[in-house]
Amino acid sequence: MEEEIQFYLSEAEESMQKALQHTSTELSKIRAGKASPAMVNDIRVDYYGTPTPLSQVANVSTPDTRTIFIKPWEKNMVGEINKAIKNSDLGIQPLQEADGVRLNIPALTEQRRRDLVKQAKSEGESGKVRVRNIRKDVNDSLRKLLKEGAAEDAVKDAEGKVQKLTDSYIVKVDELLSKKESEIMTI
Repeated sequence: MEEEIQFYLSEAEESMQKALQHTSTELSKIRAGKASPAMVNDIRVDYYGTPTPLSQVANVSTPDTRTIFIKPWEKNMVGEINKAIKNSDLGIQPLQEADGVRLNIPALTEQRRRDLVKQAKSEGESGKVRVRNIRKDVNDSLRKLLKEGAAEDAVKDAEGKVQKLTDSYIVKVDELLSKKESEIMTI
């Protein structure tokens, strides 16, 4: 029974780490007025009839803080990339050039910054919910072990460890969120 309890504890930590990583990835997609290659990660380009991630058909770089430059590996893909960006929900008008596509990131207004902070807080809350759901699932599994004959003290100790783990990961999500908020609000 002790091995099973340790298994659930290690599984909880692994799952919480994945939830934190997911939250971090989602927060990185929220643009903070600075150009970032992550902004175009979700864009798919029609590559010979197959929707393909932009990063697999082109090199995405940021020559400065307000510009993203996308240079396809095949010159005939410039038009397809331009079309994919226009059809995406990015909200930025691409500038097609001879050898690539340039995206100029406009400066954010105060209202837009506040909206982005709200969006970031929503993502942060989703991350906390994921962590709490993992806690709930692990505690349910531990209670099943108790019914199967595990020592009550061992299960209570494990639940305490899961709670400490949950608290620490919620603090980590809060740290990610406050970092993102300050990044968004910095002009």
